[in-house]
Amino acid sequence: MAQNTPPTKTILRALAGETLPTPPIWMMRQAGRYLPEYKATRAEAGDFLSLCYNPDLATEVTLQPIRRYGFDAAILFADILLVPQALGADLWFVTGEGPRLSTVTTQSDFDKLKPVGDIHETLNPIYQTVRNLAGALPSETTLIGFAGAPWTVATYMIAGQGTKDQGPAHQLRINDNPLFEKLLDLITKATIEYMSAQIEAGAEVMKIFDSWAGSLSGEAFQKYALEPTREITQELKKRHPGIPIIGFPREAGDKYIGFAKATGVDCVALDNSVSADWAAANVQVDGCVQGNLASSHMVTGGQPLVDETRAIVKALSKGPHIFNLGHGITPDANPDNVQLMIDSVREHA
Repeated sequence: MAQNTPPTKTILRALAGETLPTPPIWMMRQAGRYLPEYKATRAEAGDFLSLCYNPDLATEVTLQPIRRYGFDAAILFADILLVPQALGADLWFVTGEGPRLSTVTTQSDFDKLKPVGDIHETLNPIYQTVRNLAGALPSETTLIGFAGAPWTVATYMIAGQGTKDQGPAHQLRINDNPLFEKLLDLITKATIEYMSAQIEAGAEVMKIFDSWAGSLSGEAFQKYALEPTREITQELKKRHPGIPIIGFPREAGDKYIGFAKATGVDCVALDNSVSADWAAANVQVDGCVQGNLASSHMVTGGQPLVDETRAIVKALSKGPHIFNLGHGITPDANPDNVQLMIDSVREHA
């Protein structure tokens, strides 16, 4: 998108700061296990990583929720842990438990990782998926690429799996800060290259997922959540003028305030631990916000889903807003509730 060309797609308009009568809508993990068609495609792929690295099948699952629901955006089907794998970490998934990685807790572990320039060999299939989608999506649908934020990716690389409190990463951050910062810097540089390649392949918006930002406080939040996002955003915008970027420092609480100005992101995605009214008063004053319906409504449905959806739309109606969940949709969600949510957002359109 040229910097001076007014965007026509609704999500791009919201990201450019326009207040729209009906907010555009997409949903985190919208291509996923709650959909029967996804389950069928994943079975065809054999396992999760094989699905990520098969451009034809990854394209198919990315398109499935667009066909079914007509979301305003499609988000690339991939995983935040593909970057550590491309850097040389071993990655596998344990059924019912999630990802496992070889750990980086010592200098010798770090020394085994690959240079940033070598990541594309592993990640080329992902770029092919982006190219496929750029050609296959409806003309009105925005294509979103993404990566995990360096802190969040580091927590997995240090612990070897997801942890409740990110304790191993905090321990390394405190006990061997030089090693921790070297790892974070490597991930940051790799993330810039990965996201830049997605943009070159056709992604129109980039999103930075900092799922564990909420476990950082004070100066650590500034240094390890805010600063890497600022560095990534600044470099991507330098290479690709006009590219819109969404930041998601999940569970940042009061630290959502000023995050857009401090990092340069065009939109701040919100989890559902903050209210939409609070976000309108404190975050939306700086530009576009995204969110923030509790994903549990996709399981329970009914009038509470409708009421909360309407309340969020109303609270954020005076500024640029992209409607989304406050976290990814869960596998036990009812696909009919997704349609109910969409209808509730668009009912006055």
